[in-house]
Amino acid sequence: MSVASGKREKQTDWGLYEWVQAVVCSVLAIVLMFTFVVRIIGVSGQSMRETLQNGDKLLVLNSCLCGDYRRGDIVIFQKPEFENGELIVKRVIATEGQTVDIDFTTGSVYVDGKLLKEDYINELTFLEEGTEFPLTVPKGSIFVMGDTRNHSSDSRDSRLGTVDARYVIGKAVILAFPGPDEWTGERSFERIGVIA
Repeated sequence: MSVASGKREKQTDWGLYEWVQAVVCSVLAIVLMFTFVVRIIGVSGQSMRETLQNGDKLLVLNSCLCGDYRRGDIVIFQKPEFENGELIVKRVIATEGQTVDIDFTTGSVYVDGKLLKEDYINELTFLEEGTEFPLTVPKGSIFVMGDTRNHSSDSRDSRLGTVDARYVIGKAVILAFPGPDEWTGERSFERIGVIA
């Protein structure tokens, strides 16, 4: 065997080693990212229409990276004793120390005495679910509601009530893939993007 062919063989072996190393590192990086940074979670149900709809896939920032939750954030949480421990997607309405009051006659929601301007809802809040108002959100908890107010089990439901922030898996940041429209069955790909 000539010196040149020996060098070529070593270069081929080294090239294969580098290629395998790159693939392994890439897979490891993706696994770590989806374990500790973000997750993809699907929406089940219609309680967040028109913002989100059944079948949407969301890119969710893990709770340890979210910091404090603010009113308007869309969060994903799981409470073992509620809805059989299924993942729940709702909007934060109030955080610890804030007082929520709902006038079910006019459908108006107040936080700390101020009427909320809620452009994201598709119906006013007329459905009572057992929680007594006014309600002050306990330390370390959030008060959540669906955007489709009269078709949503949320913090108004006395079985759920305020949600301990430790149950929150993360905050939805991007709509990664749209679910099919409830009426037409078509996917609206222009909806893909940052969630407001």
